[in-house]
Amino acid sequence: MVHAPFTASDTPRTAPHRATAARSLALAALPLVGLTVALALALAERTGAGALPVVAAATLFALGTVVALASIARHHPHARLGPANVVTLARLGMAAALTVPLAQAAALPGDPATAWVVLALAVLALSLDGVDGWLARRTGLASAFGARFDMEVDAVLSALLALIVWQSGAAGPWVLALGFTRYAFVAACAVRPWLDAPLPPSRARKAVCVLQIAALIACLAPALPVSVTTPLAAVATAALAWSFGRDILWLWHHRASRTA
Repeated sequence: MVHAPFTASDTPRTAPHRATAARSLALAALPLVGLTVALALALAERTGAGALPVVAAATLFALGTVVALASIARHHPHARLGPANVVTLARLGMAAALTVPLAQAAALPGDPATAWVVLALAVLALSLDGVDGWLARRTGLASAFGARFDMEVDAVLSALLALIVWQSGAAGPWVLALGFTRYAFVAACAVRPWLDAPLPPSRARKAVCVLQIAALIACLAPALPVSVTTPLAAVATAALAWSFGRDILWLWHHRASRTA
């Protein structure tokens, strides 16, 4: 899981394509921001988190939607938005709602019922990760935009889950590597431009991403002791390091052909 860069072939050919897809995304966001707020309010009621985390959840969803709108106007080569991108947008809302339990993560070990609710929401967000890709292929509306959008939502979900796992005491601060390695890589691209280049498709990369998120979710299970969650998170961290290391090595070996 490194990135799914955009290419010239992904650029829409006409202004109507851009306007139609962007408008559809904006319209889809309207009910989904309501879903995000509803989930956040329900979690706030369970955790006693207050109003600020609910506002943070809505703000995170809004920011993600704005970024998606800016990208879809340039990199979605279809006139239709497609159901896959709507599912991904819904996943963003579910991920954003996790800012609420993050505010009270330290209390989760003493509230198993709420921990199971948080775990269930995270499982749903992860499960839909397979649905959006299938829908994109089924409808013939797959694009680099959709793949990148899906990946960035995975990154947000991973970051929030890693923070919750750390704050709940299920693993030490090193578990943040599972949530923030992607963002460290993005920062490194600014210093080493050869890192910001297309990578060949990889099932292993996607499998590691699923393992990464699944391990973080498992760490939230009240039935699992720290003696189990810590090694589980460590294995996922090692797999993630291998995945990034492999991709970085590939980019290093191919950097000369792109600068020639």
